[in-house]
Amino acid sequence: MTATHDTASGAHFAFTDRWGGVSAVPYEELNLGGAVGDDPAAVRTNRERAAASLGIDPALVVWMNQVHGREVAVVAGPWAADAELPSVDAVVTARRGLALAVLTADCTPVLLADPVAGVAGAAHAGRPGLVAGVVPAAVEAMVDLGAEPSRIIARTGPAVCGRCYEVPEAMRAEVAGVEPAAYSETSWGTPAVDVTAGVHAQLDRLGVRDRRQSPVCTLESADHFSYRREQTTGRLAGYVWLD
Repeated sequence: MTATHDTASGAHFAFTDRWGGVSAVPYEELNLGGAVGDDPAAVRTNRERAAASLGIDPALVVWMNQVHGREVAVVAGPWAADAELPSVDAVVTARRGLALAVLTADCTPVLLADPVAGVAGAAHAGRPGLVAGVVPAAVEAMVDLGAEPSRIIARTGPAVCGRCYEVPEAMRAEVAGVEPAAYSETSWGTPAVDVTAGVHAQLDRLGVRDRRQSPVCTLESADHFSYRREQTTGRLAGYVWLD
């Protein structure tokens, strides 16, 4: 159901695959996205199962209404049960034990933690978010809470790779004009964008050195949701929290 990466420092990172849930086709099985047309009861059950597999309280997971922007929400606790989720693409917290979640189905999920400061962050970096600078915005918000880039641990999860993310030439030029590291070419020789490479380049310039990247390409992996492959499909989740 989930792949987790824990560090001795007390930072926890987890990325889900699509298996182990109760959603029906085309969201089978572990769809964690609440805005893709799936049965809300199935999504709730899936979120409870994913949290249980990680040993965290599903009531202490913070979700976002992701809109491909660069806005960041600083949170101290979960949203009220009847609250409308804010339209942001990153959340940060200085509360240990509070899990931050990011939903993806080809975009790059970015998980960040400074265990010394007790500050964590999660960001949703698609092509628009990469260009807008959502990851630098998240790091800046973490720094405002006491984090130091040199101490931040960064993990990026399953995402469409630069050899598969075909785009028009003009779009590649636009993205590369902002982040040259995102310039790519498909395996069949057409223009492409490598969002994850762009994210890691941004993190490197910010001074974040402890970085790891998932080897999974969502478009190529049948074990992961891919919007590009399936259009109507579920969402994976990345989680970060601190002891």
